Amino acid sequence: MIGVGLVVAVLAIGGLWMLQDRLIYFPGPDPGPAPVPWVEHSVETEDGIELSAWVRVDDGAVDRPLVIVFPGNAGNRAGRVPLGNQLASAGYGVILGEYRGYGGNPGSPSEEGLIADAVAIGELARRLGLGEAGVVYFGESLGAAVAIGAASLEPPDALVLGSPFTSLVDVGRHHYPWLPIAALVRDRYASLERIERGEIDGVPALVIGGTEDRTVPIVQSRRIAESLGVPIHEVAGADHNDPSIRSSPSMVGVVSEFIDSVVGE
Repeated sequence: MIGVGLVVAVLAIGGLWMLQDRLIYFPGPDPGPAPVPWVEHSVETEDGIELSAWVRVDDGAVDRPLVIVFPGNAGNRAGRVPLGNQLASAGYGVILGEYRGYGGNPGSPSEEGLIADAVAIGELARRLGLGEAGVVYFGESLGAAVAIGAASLEPPDALVLGSPFTSLVDVGRHHYPWLPIAALVRDRYASLERIERGEIDGVPALVIGGTEDRTVPIVQSRRIAESLGVPIHEVAGADHNDPSIRSSPSMVGVVSEFIDSVVGE
């Protein structure tokens, strides 16, 4: 029986190793044409992947900061339109980023690939002549780790980190404490290590977390804020995907106050 149990365990761990991308990334399909007033643009990454992203810059936002949204691990850019509309209503230009393998984009997602995608979307902003008043990376969950990784290569003027985790390994250990997560996970998204190494020193940051987050424990977001030396805005009672933490006017109000205080008019 011990031998059979060992074989089953080895097979299970081997399966997790081979299929882990399917357990991390949940890309949504091509969402179709951009809804008015959003406009679709494309940009090519350094490794030759052509990405689509949606851009909205209302008349009054041309001379205001630009917010680039890096979403979490599931869905597509259409799911971030409510957040984008709230940010646009607050007076900012907005780009809804999209990763390789997501929303009709070619390629397969990986940590290195998603960070390269984020850098390319920043280059799209410059190509369109946007962001002269300042660029803000707004990353949600996995997107917060992507934003931190991209900021270590191309620093923005500010970072907004929604439900950031310390590392994907730490998230895995929280949910599957009986598995050797550290030995299994290829894409580690070690945000806390990046911060502690000083890779994003000097970039102002806002951290947002939900007190009832069952996906990314609030203690991990608090550790990110502590390492950055900034306070955390906690949304009482909010779970990981609740509108109160993802697209509510009150949350966007906190974000707006932060952006205007560090980037300015």
